[in-house]
Amino acid sequence: MSPAPRRPRPKKVRGSSVVGQRFEAEVGPVAHGGHFVVRHADRVVFVRHALPGERVVVELTEGTEGDRFWRGDAVEVLTASPDRVVAPCPYAGPHLCGGCDFQHVALPGQRSLKAAVVSEQLRRLAGLDVDVEVEPVPGDVDGLGWRTRQRYVPLPGGRRGMRKHRSHEVVPVEKCLLEAPAGPSYEVRGARFEVAEGGFWQVHPGAPEALVSAVLEALDPQPGERALDLYAGVGLFSRFLKDVVGPDGRVCAVEGDAAATRLAKRNVPGLHATAGDVGTVLTTAYDEPFDLVVLDPPRTGAKRKVVEQVVDRRPRAVAYVACDPAALARDVAIFAEHGYVLTRLRAFDLFPMTHHVECVALITPVT
Repeated sequence: MSPAPRRPRPKKVRGSSVVGQRFEAEVGPVAHGGHFVVRHADRVVFVRHALPGERVVVELTEGTEGDRFWRGDAVEVLTASPDRVVAPCPYAGPHLCGGCDFQHVALPGQRSLKAAVVSEQLRRLAGLDVDVEVEPVPGDVDGLGWRTRQRYVPLPGGRRGMRKHRSHEVVPVEKCLLEAPAGPSYEVRGARFEVAEGGFWQVHPGAPEALVSAVLEALDPQPGERALDLYAGVGLFSRFLKDVVGPDGRVCAVEGDAAATRLAKRNVPGLHATAGDVGTVLTTAYDEPFDLVVLDPPRTGAKRKVVEQVVDRRPRAVAYVACDPAALARDVAIFAEHGYVLTRLRAFDLFPMTHHVECVALITPVT
């Protein structure tokens, strides 16, 4: 569904509203967050439903005369990009459902846009030039029908709806085309996982296998090694790391949610697991060398406190699973301060039709 809108920060009024004003403009590059850069009246305007190089009519949706930047929608396309397609969903577009950012873009074009965002964030925040390719997840054909957990806004009369972009307003809908025909499967590589009602699990059915494969390939775990799984959830990565390191190795996990930690211990027999804030736990526990670390933090990233605790364990390899490229880039820069560098990066299109992208980065010490 379209995400619940964030509460806007209290904003100082900076002049008359510009909402509703229209102008013609040429669209610039994609920006992080599912919009595109347009320059108008000495300001940057972040515009949705556009594509780079297009000539469009922009309608402003947020902003006042004194703001540094405005927001808008491309409400008319005067010159279309070759990547533009007719959105498959009747609720996608200006003033409609805010759940999808890129329904107007062909799938290869969506992936190119996401790759450009990841590259730009790494260049701007970590000082790295990285060629990025966003890979489709096996089994994904048309970018639809993948969301195994879906919520609608209930409406009177048994109807349902979804929210507009950055708004509490609700658009009535019959069905979201991203919704999968069946709920999530909690089986990966023949292993069954228990997940709490409403607990975290990847919503794309191909995501768990894709991420497990990428993490194991990056880390190349060996029998007898020690692995630390941070933000471990219900033990997805721990389960397969433990299989490889074997009885002579050790896998330890830290997860903020106590219910998920209890399930991780059931999903991964013999797992050393602790519930608590990752940065706080690492100040007093697991203070020993580890060969391998998996970092799978929330959208805000691991941040300095956790990164510095990780490098203090001197792992030979860190697999960082990131759902936000800006947070990844900021943390990669912190790793670099401590002699660890980005060695390899894979990106996956786990959220087609949206601007979201998942990355698996291999970070290793400078040799």
